[in-house]
Amino acid sequence: MASTEQIAEAAMDLHDAFEAEDLPDESSDLHDSSLYLNRMLSQLQFNMRVLQQAVRDEHPLIERLKYLLIFSANTDEFFEIRVAQLKSQIKFSREVTDSDGAHPRDVLREVSEICHSMVQTQYGMLNNVILPALAEQGIRFLRREQWSKEQEEWIYRYFKNEIQPVVSPIGLDPAHPFPRLVNKSLNFIVELDGKDAFGRESGLAIVPAPRSLPRLIQLPVEVAGNGTTFVFLSSIIHNYADRLFPGMTVEGCYQFRITRNADLNLESDEVDDLARAMRGELHSRRYGDAVRLETADNCPEELVSALLRQFDLTEAECYRVNGPVNLTRMFSITRLEQLSKHAYTPFTPGVPRILQRKESIFDAIRKSDILLHHPFESFTPVVDLIRQSAKDPNVLAIRQTLYRTGADSEIVSALVEAARAGTEVTAVIEIRARFDEEENLTLASRLQEAGAVVCYGVVSYKTHSKMMLVVRREQGELRRYVHVGTGNYHALNARLYTDYSLLTCDSTITSDVHKLFQQLTGMGRAMRVKEVLHAPFTLHKQILERIKQETTNAENGRPARIIIKCNGLTEPKVIRALYRASQAGVKVDLIVRGMCCLRPGLPRISANIRVISLVGRFLEHTRALWFANDGNPQVYLSSADLMERNLLRRVEICFPVKNEKLARRVLDELELYLADNCQSWSLRPDGRYELNQPAPGEERVSAQAQLLAALAN
Repeated sequence: MASTEQIAEAAMDLHDAFEAEDLPDESSDLHDSSLYLNRMLSQLQFNMRVLQQAVRDEHPLIERLKYLLIFSANTDEFFEIRVAQLKSQIKFSREVTDSDGAHPRDVLREVSEICHSMVQTQYGMLNNVILPALAEQGIRFLRREQWSKEQEEWIYRYFKNEIQPVVSPIGLDPAHPFPRLVNKSLNFIVELDGKDAFGRESGLAIVPAPRSLPRLIQLPVEVAGNGTTFVFLSSIIHNYADRLFPGMTVEGCYQFRITRNADLNLESDEVDDLARAMRGELHSRRYGDAVRLETADNCPEELVSALLRQFDLTEAECYRVNGPVNLTRMFSITRLEQLSKHAYTPFTPGVPRILQRKESIFDAIRKSDILLHHPFESFTPVVDLIRQSAKDPNVLAIRQTLYRTGADSEIVSALVEAARAGTEVTAVIEIRARFDEEENLTLASRLQEAGAVVCYGVVSYKTHSKMMLVVRREQGELRRYVHVGTGNYHALNARLYTDYSLLTCDSTITSDVHKLFQQLTGMGRAMRVKEVLHAPFTLHKQILERIKQETTNAENGRPARIIIKCNGLTEPKVIRALYRASQAGVKVDLIVRGMCCLRPGLPRISANIRVISLVGRFLEHTRALWFANDGNPQVYLSSADLMERNLLRRVEICFPVKNEKLARRVLDELELYLADNCQSWSLRPDGRYELNQPAPGEERVSAQAQLLAALAN
């Protein structure tokens, strides 16, 4: 068994699996493919940084387990969407190369090599680091050979009463073809010997595990003994597989899971009712083309080969694992109360002083713009704005975009209440928000039944902007109030993701937002807005112009600097503009959480560009842009990342922070992230990431920890 130190070293060494590419020549043209990193491999690098948190003992034990499970969820989605897209391109001979020039076949081959290495490390961490550490704390996961006689008796009763009645074994023969298995479902392939009651002897059967069954079963204290003890559903089915095939001999039982293409494809020119078309597509997601097979590592080669043939997959697309094939189902244990002492210390998000007074939210916003940095500061003021608006007879209209909100959203409940009270409520719901489509369709129906006007945005462009507009009559005149933000209207995510919210009644910003809602819900040419930048019309162009202005300032000997924080940087024109800015002498600091196709630190090309990525307790989600602007800084917050889809194929907003005090605060917080030497990673010119650590005697700086201490209660 590998030691914790060996696993940790293997995790760090995994960055070497991302083979260093040849660095471009200093004289390269800025369109040269060698100047760009591959976006798919860059996304895998982010997943690797998440995985490596599992062995960092500064995190509480349950949080380390969460990082391992988040890695699993990220990897699932990577295969369902990214790998599926590559395979589709190849299948239909529609290969598209990105700026790095790599052919999809080559990318797919490299993705396979890296993912196999990552999965091996993941299960090594689980078995040799996380589970032993949990066992030391009294949290045990029993294998079959560890069951005591008393435990086995209890487990068998559980199998007989809870599992066997709902499991439907399927023998494979001409009358029982291979079943159609749901995406990411747990299944077992069983080797049988003997004849059944009808004289059949196919030799093979499939046992799908119903999704209604928990993947982890907690043993009662009277049989578990001290501590908290779990048994995997897969272990129970393995142990009692013979009870599912009476009179036959089970010679082998092996778990497996299929990951399928889960990307939805709606052709805009063929859709006359987006909601109806989406409902039809949702069912097909469960049965898309297979993209990955996961099997138990002891599954015989002939059975693995049979499964690969069944799903039209290659050996490179098979992942043999030493543990449960679906680790994400272990999330259920992280919420158990008895394990809370092994989690992060709870905190109460702060509330700005101006909102602590017993006055209406409208009075507070009229006094000053309010900037909130979640989760360090509470999301409640955003909910309060809509809740008070729903009850206020002076509020005439509420308009809001909804991308991800949650099943039990207070905001949706307030919109329903307002609509029933006679307020004019308009909701622009993006029902194509990936993996939230079904929930958003339900929310849309709920709002429509209450009398709200519901729109689904624009068929060819996802509505990703975060805007809320309230129109209120005050002293005989109408005043607009606005919330704009970088994150979704999802209260739970606001405790897990870092995001900015701005509450304002600034006349120019509120007028711009009003026009943007008119564009979304009505018809007509793009309206001229004054200060809010918006995609797909002005945002891309304006970002390029602001980068160009910094470039010009540097060329003319004036101070110039750019700081950008986002989740992804892939858009080639933006990258080339940043290269030119660097060549002119502009200092460029980029905080990019995930995909980054820009190569920093290249002599004469990007020597003045620094890229860091931060992985910590909270998922970094804020998008902010700061431009020195010759001593008159411009600060913007945005719903958009610097990616082609966001800048060119989505409805996005990027809004200014006009209050000087708040703009300075955004800069200070960006500088704090740039100073982080505990949870940040620096991107090297060859595409690999290096963990930043304090030098001997240097003060430790953790941006998230300091923001938590400064802003939370």
